[in-house]
Amino acid sequence: MNPAHKLETVRHDWTIAEVEALLQTPMNDLLFRAQSVHRMFHDPNAVQVSTLLSIKTGACPEDCAYCPQSSRYDTGLEKERLMEVQAVIEKAKAAKAAGSDRFCMGAAWRSPREKDMPYVLAMVKGVKELGLETCMTLGMLDEQKADALAEAGLDYYNHNLDTSPEFYGNIITTRTYSDRLDTLSNVRNAGMKVCSGGILGMGETDKDRAGLLVQLANLPVHPDSVPINQLVKVAGTPLEKEDDLDPLDFVRTIAAARIMMPQSHVRLSAGREEMSEEMQAMCFFAGANSIFYGECLLTTPNPAANKDQALFRKLGINSEHKVTEAPKELDELLAQDKAGSELFYDASTSASQTH
Repeated sequence: MNPAHKLETVRHDWTIAEVEALLQTPMNDLLFRAQSVHRMFHDPNAVQVSTLLSIKTGACPEDCAYCPQSSRYDTGLEKERLMEVQAVIEKAKAAKAAGSDRFCMGAAWRSPREKDMPYVLAMVKGVKELGLETCMTLGMLDEQKADALAEAGLDYYNHNLDTSPEFYGNIITTRTYSDRLDTLSNVRNAGMKVCSGGILGMGETDKDRAGLLVQLANLPVHPDSVPINQLVKVAGTPLEKEDDLDPLDFVRTIAAARIMMPQSHVRLSAGREEMSEEMQAMCFFAGANSIFYGECLLTTPNPAANKDQALFRKLGINSEHKVTEAPKELDELLAQDKAGSELFYDASTSASQTH
């Protein structure tokens, strides 16, 4: 690839009007452009695979209107204590055997407490020893906690912006947009990679979707991973009766994210359980090249591993860690989880709508 062309493609000066126009481009032209950009920077038939595990579920003090883990809403979700370190390591082993190359750990916290940090750091070190990339989403981070996680070897930190600054107050009031941007800055400054995206289908406008993408693409460094979530409507949350999102609007946003952040992994995230194979295929063509993998996401369902592998085979897609079938050990673990309190969560419904 011509280095000069690469420099022309990677930008940090997008405007709202420019992105609105991009989202309104005729679909065939938009997909062609997105796929062309995708091929400049990525293998068109490779998808990065991650598994997401809830290491501490429920009782979050935040009021995010989409989240079943908020203590403010009655969603029937049982709160849980922080998982034991060895239990997390065992889940990571199963995830690796099933084809994941990155293991993401999420806790329903506003921010991690000092007394929890030694356990969290031990989880990072233990998962790293398995040869997996590590990712965590624990809420807001100050400089000290970000530095500690980086020193432990954490590769990625997820902290979504969720939506545009203008629409944000309709969804969350317990932390500000600046709080989120500060956490991303602390993560970058600590030397970790940023995973940050948003949620579509919360009642936002096209301009709000453009505003979210502008915020992400105009960061000093594009996020290494950009999860694009489709709202999973959970009974008991304020958004449970929100109108369904037009699937083509979702595909358009994936395509725009690919064009605007060409080097990033664009992750087809929460809500995937409700997407047809045809819609998922369109998203991959539009530039999505990362998924969550497994039975659940933090607290919402996701396509089973073998179902994903079957779709990959139909599309000729290869995960970076190739397996042809999820092992029986994973099925057994998932069955235990359904009967117990701990849950794997893959990004296809709503739990990957992480904070």
